[in-house]
This record gives sequence, C-alpha cells and structure tokens, in this order.
Amino acid sequence: QVQLVESGGGLVQAGGSLRLSCAASGRALWNYAMGWFRQASGKEREFVAAISGSNGGRHYGDSVEGRFIVSRDNAKNTVYLEMNSLKPEDTAVYYCAARVGAPGPGTYRYWGQGTQVTVSS
Repeated sequence: QVQLVESGGGLVQAGGSLRLSCAASGRALWNYAMGWFRQASGKEREFVAAISGSNGGRHYGDSVEGRFIVSRDNAKNTVYLEMNSLKPEDTAVYYCAARVGAPGPGTYRYWGQGTQVTVSS
C-alpha cells in the first residue's frame, strides 16, 4: 500500500505561483510513476503532469505545458508540482497519484485526498 498526502494548496492571484507537495508513505516511491491530476467543480478529472520513477521522464497536459513543472525527491519520498503563471481556470482540487509503470495519463492505483488551489482574477 502507498499512502499519499498532498499539501501546499491555497489562494493565489492570477499570475502567481504555488508549489504543491505529495508525501508518500508505505512504500519507496522510486519504483512508481507519479501523476498529478485536477478536478474543477462540475468538470471531469484532468491529467496535469506525471514523472517517471526511474529516469525522471516527464509528461504534461496541454493546458499546463510550459507553466507547471513536476519533480520528485526519492530520498524524501516526495513529489512536487511547481505551478507558475497561474490562471483562474487552474482553480481545482489537485490530486497526486501513483502507479507502477510508465508515467502519463490513464489509470493510477493510489490516490491522495487532494488539495484545493484557488486562483483569483
């Protein structure tokens, strides 16, 4: 079992930045691809970013490419999502997730509880 806990969400003005963290326990993360997803009120869950457990390969959703950066520190069992140039449409609950295998969108086995990000205009 992998337990994931997100933190770092909050309220920020448009154009600002936030960094989300996802701390894992139960298993070492190095063997897991880690993903970030978000779900805005009334909308479907959307893939945001993912990072490989092994070679650090990264994938981004089209709406965040060039603005968000996903990274990981396997020694700390933590994954990060640095969010820059935030827009009101980035407002959502952000979730981190883990799976064995390649990073990217799709099905993940383990999920955190989510952290709210609100971007004011």
